[in-house]
Amino acid sequence: MEILSDLFSGTQQWLFETLVQPLLFHLGLGSILEDAYDGTMWLLLGVLQLAIMLAVFAPLQRWRPAEKVIDRAAVRLDILYTAIHSLGLFRLVLFFTTQPLADHLFGQLHVLGFSAYHVDEIWPGVTDRAWVSLIIYLLIFDFVDYAFHRAEHRYRWLWALHAVHHSQRQMTMWSDNRNHLLSDLLRDLVVVLVSHLIGVPPGQFVAVVVITRLVESLSHANLRVGFGRVGQYLLVGPRFHRHHHAIAPAPVADAPEANYNFGVLFPFWDVLFRTARFDGNYGPTGISDQLPERGARDYGRGFFVQQWLGIKRLIGRS
Repeated sequence: MEILSDLFSGTQQWLFETLVQPLLFHLGLGSILEDAYDGTMWLLLGVLQLAIMLAVFAPLQRWRPAEKVIDRAAVRLDILYTAIHSLGLFRLVLFFTTQPLADHLFGQLHVLGFSAYHVDEIWPGVTDRAWVSLIIYLLIFDFVDYAFHRAEHRYRWLWALHAVHHSQRQMTMWSDNRNHLLSDLLRDLVVVLVSHLIGVPPGQFVAVVVITRLVESLSHANLRVGFGRVGQYLLVGPRFHRHHHAIAPAPVADAPEANYNFGVLFPFWDVLFRTARFDGNYGPTGISDQLPERGARDYGRGFFVQQWLGIKRLIGRS
């Protein structure tokens, strides 16, 4: 692990000094060098994520697909969404939006005497061990994702945006990032605020993000694979999450679908709050009102159209 860490750090340093830093000086943006260095890290992590998806998840999808891919244009659009998130473009948006807001808020709170509650200090000698604290952070952020995801299916204004994600009829490993950008901004704002509240070390936060991204990509994969009678309770897999994306059996006008299986990493929260269903199959995915017999509602075929229709649904114009 130390060798891999050193290799990653060396690559980040080389990329930054060779390409990023000279470009910033040329553009007169030397004041953001520190943030740009972090941005280089997120870019490399995105490239690493894509490499793992292509090397591991893609062959698995070809080996045991849950369904035949017939709409390759929809899949290509999901690849675009993934590139926007994984190659730093969305991270750049966060740099100019949620991060400055969070820094200002917690800067003011710090002046008033507020300090973060470091959960890794709960039990000195135990919770401050790297692997123990990582598990704790994974559980905390997974609960945050569970709660936010459940809210997206409960409140119509959040569902208006989240419907972009569920409207994919051809779900693959690329579908995880198919979201409305405003929805992603809201979710990341919550995550940033929580990370400040519990004082997550930067290295642990990066590990949480990487693990979450990979598990989400796997759980969305077009893959007919289960984790077994015990494993299905330990990690969210393609079968568990595909059931969440299944078309609802009965139409309910403008209502969020699939009120179960909200977990991102662990089914634990679904089991605890009685929203878990392990009886799903590998049936068709999407939203019920997309079906011809239920109105054939249009959710858009292109990136900008999907984003615009999401806004129109949000304000009640679509």
